Amino acid sequence: MSLNLQDLAKNMNLSLEGMLSALLTLAVCLVVTKVALKLVRRLLERSKLDQRIRKYLFSGIKTVLYLIGAIIVVGSLGIDMTSLVALLSVASLGVTLAAEDVLGNIAGGLVILSSRLFAIGDYIEASGTAGTVEEITLNHTRLVTQDGLLVMLPNKGLADSQVTNYTALGRRRVTQVVTASYDDGTEAVKAACHAALEGTPGILEDPAPAVYVTGYGESAIEYTIYCWCAAADYLDVKFTLSERLRPAFAEQGVEMTYNHLNVHIVEK
Repeated sequence: MSLNLQDLAKNMNLSLEGMLSALLTLAVCLVVTKVALKLVRRLLERSKLDQRIRKYLFSGIKTVLYLIGAIIVVGSLGIDMTSLVALLSVASLGVTLAAEDVLGNIAGGLVILSSRLFAIGDYIEASGTAGTVEEITLNHTRLVTQDGLLVMLPNKGLADSQVTNYTALGRRRVTQVVTASYDDGTEAVKAACHAALEGTPGILEDPAPAVYVTGYGESAIEYTIYCWCAAADYLDVKFTLSERLRPAFAEQGVEMTYNHLNVHIVEK
């Protein structure tokens, strides 16, 4: 009986020593983690990364540091970590396989944010969908189309597809095709087109607007008008120019033709 009491006391002393050692290890880990996080925060603030990326990276590093600290503390208690590490490895593998699409979207989100392909408020076209960027998260990008529809695009596919950003350069080119009769002179048609351009607000002077002959059809000559405007004014300029062309042609006496067929009857 006395031997059992002595063994129990010995085990209790070891347990108390282990607990004190674990508490000391925990305190050291917390201090080191706190210092490391301050250093990481300063480095991220000095970097040129997007604010959201800095936030996500800091949260991920913080989680990893606390996890490492927990493993160190548990190991200081004399607990065998081999089985636990193996279990965590198997669990992480299962989670990775189950959340493959989610992880792919997260990777795509990081690519989009780090490369700055577009920002909130930009008008883009990707995967056959065009709209204004309303929100960018790690999992998806939210677009609002011109029809007022809300479209959610997964970041994985968005990062792998071709993205056209119509807003990034600050200006857009307006292209308008119009046809005129073969009976009207080229200079007269160009003068009518320039008259329509002059009556359209929002057109930039540099680059200067231009009108070219771009095709000869069966019943009309094709002219193409090129002009530039601010990206935000694109639709207003395009529609206003379309409305101004018809009265400008009428004022210049130019015939705006349409497809037709002339039939000549020859009497013998």
